[in-house]
Amino acid sequence: MAQARQTGSAALLGTWKLQSFTTEDLDTGEKTELFGSQPGGYLNYSADKRMYAIVVDKHRNAPADLVPTDAERIALFNGLCAYAGTWSIEGDLVSHHVDTSWNESWTGTIQLRRFRIDGNNLYLTTLPARNPVTGKECISALAWVKVE
Repeated sequence: MAQARQTGSAALLGTWKLQSFTTEDLDTGEKTELFGSQPGGYLNYSADKRMYAIVVDKHRNAPADLVPTDAERIALFNGLCAYAGTWSIEGDLVSHHVDTSWNESWTGTIQLRRFRIDGNNLYLTTLPARNPVTGKECISALAWVKVE
């Protein structure tokens, strides 16, 4: 945490590739990988204080045709999390001020993440909150690597 405080927002600048995403149910302690064991995704923090995040289950099935059926569309949506907005830092917390999202319930919210940077690795942990995929109270831990 000390390194993150010393380097401030400059340490977050750039593009990060998702390495892992684990969610812990606060009631049961059960840990799951909602987006599979090898999730795909990117996170970007720009100098103009804009950010975006996209996470996908890498094992989503492509639709049979260019236009997905309703069932295919639901499956694709269920394997996705994406949002964009602005960002700010206070201590070891980065705030994502969501302007647009895959799930309109996040649009207009502030998503808080604890962060730690270790070399080319970024670790984000959500604060306890209701998960938009499962509806359960949880904490999620995401590991990212800097794209060079």
